[in-house]
Amino acid sequence: MRLNAPRIEPVDLDRLDADQRAALAPFLTTDGGKVGGGRVLNIFRTLAHAPKALTAFLAWGGYILSRRNALTERDRELVILRTGYNCRSGYEWTQHKRIGLGCDLSEAEIERIKAGPDADGWSDLDRAMLRATDELTGRHFVTDATWAALAPLGDKGRMDLVFTVGQYTQVSMILNSFGIQVEEGWEVDPDLKA
Repeated sequence: MRLNAPRIEPVDLDRLDADQRAALAPFLTTDGGKVGGGRVLNIFRTLAHAPKALTAFLAWGGYILSRRNALTERDRELVILRTGYNCRSGYEWTQHKRIGLGCDLSEAEIERIKAGPDADGWSDLDRAMLRATDELTGRHFVTDATWAALAPLGDKGRMDLVFTVGQYTQVSMILNSFGIQVEEGWEVDPDLKA
C-alpha cells in the first residue's frame, strides 16, 4: 500500500446525493441494501465523488471483466495481477488474487507472477503475456518480438490484452493516488506493503 490512509474518504452510503445513488445503483438493491456480501467496495465508494466518471469507468471495466474480452478469465487475471504488482498496488493485488484463484490460477502461479516472465514454469504464451504486461507498464509499447509471441491470441486477443493492462494501470493509479484502503478483513501481501 502506498498510503496508510485515504486522501479521499469513501462516500457514506447513508448520505448519497441523487447522482451518487445513480452511479452506485449496480451495487445497491431497491430497498437500500447492498449487493455483494453486504458492502460496496471502497474503490466504488471513493469514485462516487465523481459519479459520472464512475458510470463511465464501470462501463469500460465491465467490458474488460466480461466474456466479450477475448482473453480467458485465467489469462485476464494473469495480466491484471502482473499489472497490479508492477504498479505496486496493494489493493489491486489483494482483490485480484481472490478473483484469480477462482479463475484457475493456483497459489503457486500467483506467487510466481511476482517474479515475472523469466520465472520457471510458465508456458510460452504465459511468458509472452507477462512480458507484454511488463513492456506496457514500463515502456507503454509492446515490442515486435513480444507481439509475435502473442500470435496465438489473435488480433482481438492482443488488443484485449493491451486494453486490460491499460485499464488496470489506470485502476492502480487511482487506488495508489487516492489512498483507497483495502476492505476490512483483507490482508495485503507483505511484498506490497509500504
